[in-house]
Amino acid sequence: MLRYLTAGESHGKGLTVIIEGFPSDVPLSASTINLQLARRQKGYGRGGRMKIETDAVEITAGVRHGRSLGSPIALWVANRDWQAWKEEMSSEEIENYIRKKRVDCPRPGHADLNGGLKYDARDLRDILERASARETTVRVAAGAVARQFLTEFGITVYGHVICIGGIEISSERPAWNEIGQKAEDDPVRCIDPEISKKMMEKIDEAKKKGDSVGGIFEVAVTGLPPGLGSHVQWDRKLDGRLAQSILSIQAIKGVEFGVGFEEGRRFGSQAHDEIFYDNQNKRFYRKTNRAGGLEGGMTTGEPLVIRAVMKPIATLYTPLHSVNIDNKEDVEASVERSDTCAVPAACVITENVAAFEVAGAFLDKFGGDSLKEIRRNYEGYLEQIKNY
Repeated sequence: MLRYLTAGESHGKGLTVIIEGFPSDVPLSASTINLQLARRQKGYGRGGRMKIETDAVEITAGVRHGRSLGSPIALWVANRDWQAWKEEMSSEEIENYIRKKRVDCPRPGHADLNGGLKYDARDLRDILERASARETTVRVAAGAVARQFLTEFGITVYGHVICIGGIEISSERPAWNEIGQKAEDDPVRCIDPEISKKMMEKIDEAKKKGDSVGGIFEVAVTGLPPGLGSHVQWDRKLDGRLAQSILSIQAIKGVEFGVGFEEGRRFGSQAHDEIFYDNQNKRFYRKTNRAGGLEGGMTTGEPLVIRAVMKPIATLYTPLHSVNIDNKEDVEASVERSDTCAVPAACVITENVAAFEVAGAFLDKFGGDSLKEIRRNYEGYLEQIKNY
């Protein structure tokens, strides 16, 4: 089973991820991973932290001479901001130290208060440091490793922003490779230049008010074979696994596949994808993709299409009402350095989180401890379904 665990705090020394279950002989390099980390840091509306950090990964285990070994892969990303937080975030007890950056006024919409109550934390920094979206840095690193594996089988991941603060693109879409290129060249990852300008104006409006703004983005995985995932148990359904992993990303509040919630407004004849057969290439296909490439918890062979919504970031520079946890008096919520809008970054994070889940489903289906063995199993399956 392909899985990972992360560790680290937002202003701690750095962040770690350990990946287990990854096969041997897959080409891997720090530069490939760093490409995804750099993409995560971009986007109009980001805050001061991104001016400080230039994320770079160090591969500390599981890779030798540019190829995976089949053993656990360990990745480390240092926090440059650590230099200013050494005493505040020290793992060693400092005698008579007075906490200069103690947090006692929880922010509405954040993990501060719930986490403080759960862990009996009298300094809410104990909660927010780990709850911070800074943790997604190493989730993206894990996803970058998975993406490298998927490219070996012609599987590609794309993403673009479709809405920020109610400003939305039309429903018309070019091919996914064109979407990917246009999004990569745009400050908010929007494929429509005119809508992009309006999105940036909305972000500027929120920033002037000391507010924040959320949005919706779309991610697609192309080149997938049919049959990844399974219908036989709830926790093996690929849509369920994807939904859980994406909803675990900080500030993500909803996930849908294909036309998603729109299906609740349609007749069945307008919701499902009719099935056809291509005699020349010996394959089943759909002319539409309303299901978003998933039926019965399994891939159909059409592009896997996911949409997710990110709420406005919980830290506001014009703070909302809160309560001091010590004296219970009415106060304004604490303010931490934050972004006005992180929707473009959330899109990149989701691309990589989705890539990891798809890679896991791929390995579940085709097994094997080495890339060569997995390729042999995969090619045998493709031949099998041609003869179905």
